[in-house]
Amino acid sequence: MKRLKTSHAGRLRRHKRVRKKVEGTNERPRLSVYRSLTHIYAQVIDDVAGHTIAAASDLEAAGKGGNGKAKTDVAKGVGTLLAQRAKERGVTKVVFDRGGYKFHGRVKALAAGAREAGLEF
Repeated sequence: MKRLKTSHAGRLRRHKRVRKKVEGTNERPRLSVYRSLTHIYAQVIDDVAGHTIAAASDLEAAGKGGNGKAKTDVAKGVGTLLAQRAKERGVTKVVFDRGGYKFHGRVKALAAGAREAGLEF
């Protein structure tokens, strides 16, 4: 079978490789990031129980004054919002799953926002 050489297929290959090593537990759930061209989504997942503990996206953050801001600023706000929701549910330590994306730009800004709001990676 021929391997596809699109950027999306490459991201999925990288994501699969990362997910072999990164797993969320009750003590340290997984902070998973997905970004499209226009939006960014993040959730804290307990892989053992198979459920989402907390989630946030820029669709929520945009309603709170996100319009007109740079995408990295909005991503940082999403990280802060996610960290607040996770802390409300008793989660302070997470494992970061970058989803096959480079740790750069919006993904890095989201991680920085989550760290500033009190999550430990």
